[in-house]
Amino acid sequence: MNRKLSTTTGDQIETEESTLQFFSETIEVNRLSALAFFEAGEESFAGQRYYWQNREKTFTLVGLGHAYTITSQSEEQRFDEVEQQWKKLTRNVVTNDQAIQPILFGGFTFDPENGVSGEWEGMPQAFFAVATYQLVMRNDHVYISTNYFAEQENPHAFEQLCKKRDELMHTAQVKALKTYAKPQVKSSFEPYKEEYLESIKQVTSLIRQKEADKVVIARSLALQFEESVSSPNVLSQIILEQPESYLFGLELQDKLFFGASPERLVKVEKSYAYSSCVAGSVKRGKNAEEDEKLGQGLLNDAKNRSEHQYVVDMIGNTFKENCSNYDIPSQPKLLKIRDIQHLYTPVEGHLKNNATILQLVKTLHPTPALGGVPRKRAMEVIRKYEPMNRGYYAAPIGWLDAKGNGEFAVAIRSALLYQDEAFLYAGGGIVADSDPQSEYEETLVKFRPMIRALGGQLHD
Repeated sequence: MNRKLSTTTGDQIETEESTLQFFSETIEVNRLSALAFFEAGEESFAGQRYYWQNREKTFTLVGLGHAYTITSQSEEQRFDEVEQQWKKLTRNVVTNDQAIQPILFGGFTFDPENGVSGEWEGMPQAFFAVATYQLVMRNDHVYISTNYFAEQENPHAFEQLCKKRDELMHTAQVKALKTYAKPQVKSSFEPYKEEYLESIKQVTSLIRQKEADKVVIARSLALQFEESVSSPNVLSQIILEQPESYLFGLELQDKLFFGASPERLVKVEKSYAYSSCVAGSVKRGKNAEEDEKLGQGLLNDAKNRSEHQYVVDMIGNTFKENCSNYDIPSQPKLLKIRDIQHLYTPVEGHLKNNATILQLVKTLHPTPALGGVPRKRAMEVIRKYEPMNRGYYAAPIGWLDAKGNGEFAVAIRSALLYQDEAFLYAGGGIVADSDPQSEYEETLVKFRPMIRALGGQLHD
């Protein structure tokens, strides 16, 4: 029952899909650990799992196995292709529970035009999956859906799937969840450190020449472990360390992309859209008094307020175009998480009839907080001066259901795990008066959540 769909095969998809039906059965179960369910799939579904939990901790999603995947290698049409295939796929859903919708989970690369090879080699520009076994935890209820695709209903095949589902549930409920020790870091290095520092000089020079207003430049940090590190281990660490963030993990072949992001890109619930303007940051204080002083300094800092306003203006314009009415507060407030505090302005509005979550994702990505202003020129500068490929870092990751509801976070505070290596990513907004050393130190603060989760050394 593992069917794969590539959005690049044109008419073949239309012919194949016209004969397929989407079968889904949902049962409500006694409360169990979402991480234990993820871990239960270690033997049978390693490389085909995902994990998601929203910032409010009211919605948790786990997927085991690939009942269906949608990928795209298109530079220009990847958002549209994923949306079109998902709509086709969910036209004929046979389900016993209309309340629990089949869910598509995945993400996009930051920049499909980036040709730099490296740790992201071979990853599609868009990857989404319908899980064979989908766990949804919503408030105090837990549901497990079994999904499969066939030309017609196959009771025998479905019986086998349900038998496997029951085995996974039993393992998750009865077998004690492992207690994971933090990974042991053998060594670390900073790829392209000198190139990064030089890029800040080059980009500030361009901005002073009025070629752009702001450009976000990122860099990476690599960790080498004593031995291979498992996906459940990594997820258990970020769940413990960063509970106030969006928590996500997406297995891509033999790699895990994971993170703890503070930033919502967009959420849609019953045709109402929500977004977050998050830009401008400072570290947390060592005590409440210092923390308050740093926060007030951030609220009154001209550079950070200007950087934040770029994001507010861009997201505000997107909501103006896609919503019949919308609301934006006139002043930002502080978003405080464990290692860092940000300027934060929430945006919300009622969507027009033709607006969809993936069209909003397409329009919003990348926001000025991750790309720059103006967007097109900033992306050109990033391609020229940023020595690495961001892959899925700083790009949209999240989910949508068959009724158009869903939520995407911006995949920052993230890392790519591959066996006994991890690549961490962080960046910052460069403007005319940016200083290379100050920007470098800001990235160190942004690395902290992933360094801590992965057992690396923190230096204040």
